[in-house]
Amino acid sequence: MKGNDKNKFLWKEVCSLNGRGFRMIYKKYPQMLLSRFMCIVWDVLTPYVSIYLSARIIGELAGARDVGRLRELVLITLGMEAFLAFGKALLNKWKNYVNSASYLMMEQFYVEKMLEMDFIDIDDSKTHDLYYKIQQFRSGGDWGLPRVLQIFEEFVSALFTILGGSMLTVSLFTSRVPGSAGAYMVLNHPLFLVAVLAVMFATIYLAPALSTKADQFWAKNSDKRMEGNRFFCFKLDFMSYKTDLAADVRIYRQDRFMEKYNNDKGGAFFSKGLFARYAAGLGGFYHAASAAVSVTFTGAAYAFVCLKAWAGAFAIGEVTQYIASITKISGGVSALVRVVGDLCNNAPFLKENFRFLDIPNTMYQGSLTVEKRKDCDYEVEFKNVSFRYPGSGVWALKNINMKFSIGKRLAVVGMNGSGKTTFIKLLCRLYDPTEGEILLNGINIRKYNYLDYMSIFSVVFQDFRLFAFPLGQNVAAGVNYNGKRAKNCLIKAGFGERLSAMPEGLETYLYQDFSDSGVNISGGEAQKIAIARALYKNSPFIILDEPTAALDPVAEAEIYSKFSEIVEDKTAIYISHRLSSCRFCDDIVVFDAGEIVQQGSHEKLVADRDGKYYELWHAQAQYYA
Repeated sequence: MKGNDKNKFLWKEVCSLNGRGFRMIYKKYPQMLLSRFMCIVWDVLTPYVSIYLSARIIGELAGARDVGRLRELVLITLGMEAFLAFGKALLNKWKNYVNSASYLMMEQFYVEKMLEMDFIDIDDSKTHDLYYKIQQFRSGGDWGLPRVLQIFEEFVSALFTILGGSMLTVSLFTSRVPGSAGAYMVLNHPLFLVAVLAVMFATIYLAPALSTKADQFWAKNSDKRMEGNRFFCFKLDFMSYKTDLAADVRIYRQDRFMEKYNNDKGGAFFSKGLFARYAAGLGGFYHAASAAVSVTFTGAAYAFVCLKAWAGAFAIGEVTQYIASITKISGGVSALVRVVGDLCNNAPFLKENFRFLDIPNTMYQGSLTVEKRKDCDYEVEFKNVSFRYPGSGVWALKNINMKFSIGKRLAVVGMNGSGKTTFIKLLCRLYDPTEGEILLNGINIRKYNYLDYMSIFSVVFQDFRLFAFPLGQNVAAGVNYNGKRAKNCLIKAGFGERLSAMPEGLETYLYQDFSDSGVNISGGEAQKIAIARALYKNSPFIILDEPTAALDPVAEAEIYSKFSEIVEDKTAIYISHRLSSCRFCDDIVVFDAGEIVQQGSHEKLVADRDGKYYELWHAQAQYYA
């Protein structure tokens, strides 16, 4: 976002962007806004009750001093204070309950978008850059959707402050100085009142306008602040406490290596940086001028009220009422002007938010239901399938033609970058082919309901994740699960012995994020749980992407020896760099430069001395002995 983008926003667009943000939040979390509205209105109007009653008490003390009347006023004041305090406590309790997870509630908009977004967009670095940018806006000043909440609160507070204060101030301008006041009679002249109001509103407007002018600098330079944050946080946070980096940083003193970059980029926040210079220059001047103008208004209000009281327009009790009310109105109008400034400043940040939230889903979802066959009789065929990633001129896959034999074990091998992972992503329909088609039982997979089609695959990705929840829930990928089934899957995956040693069995928490009694597991154990999760889903196709990469040789041999038992009658697709582990598969497909260059059994492929498989096998042969 360019620094001067904010100036390009018309008022209509500013209102449209902020209005859309408000409607989104209200539609999803109506009680969040309602609870805040009620608390703000209560808090804003409560002081006016005290102002009004205090003025009556002071007036009585300065006048008739009727003991009965004073007693009545004091009791009413105490009763109202108790009632207002009780109401405030109840409303705050409701607000705090509803808003206890407001940060995560705001984050939910982005999480839900990520979950429903086409995978091709999730896999795009531009999407992640935009999301990171939005997070930086949020952490660097609550810009974007969180600022909409603040603006809403400030607007409601300002509006009701002005309304409440106006009700107690009207009589200030309608009360007339008596004819005996001599020269003070000028206070009754309409032009004098107009002049006073003009001075008051000018100062009320000018103070927040100057403050907004100072804040605009931060909004306009958000890109510089974001870049500074990246370098500043990387050195002070990421490099200093990440355990997987700590040893490397210390051995090579990489903190010194980062110093230059941190000073050049993160130095925006240092004492001689851009923002410090602004605060000492124009920014400081605007803030100081804003404070000075506010004091000028207060002085003008005091002078006008005191002159009218001195001239006999009203009693001394009303002086406190008018002074307090005018001061409140001043704060309310100033806040309202700041709201207008915030609306303008927030518009470009909201535009970036909506650019992310409006990323279109272009992948056709389909409508046909995938037949749930007990015999797992599914046939998948690739017909002239080619694929290249968006923005790339290189084919990741080219002219792939093959069929899967039902119930067989297929190994997919090849060097890094040969197209193995892309092949699996197309099979699972995380991507659609650029050319050609993939058929399930003779029907293009694009015609099947997207989620229904994905349900026939169980996948153990190389970069799988487990969560710090109970073991059983991790296996079932859900809160409720069949304990007997989960246990059997863990035993099949080679986790039985470790399970028997766990203090609470399937209810044992993994890791200690949410439970002090949680257990830490090794990478190999985590991989076995991931395999058990794939088995628990019980899909007709099971895909294993380097399933034994983190296992020791003994555990790896155990998995291979029981592989047929593990996958049962399912079609198993196995991706591996270790060719020795492919010998148990019925068929092996060899990828090279995005094409299938060989296909057959291990014995057939290793006998072809001119083939790619032979080359890969003998390159690794020294490790098989």
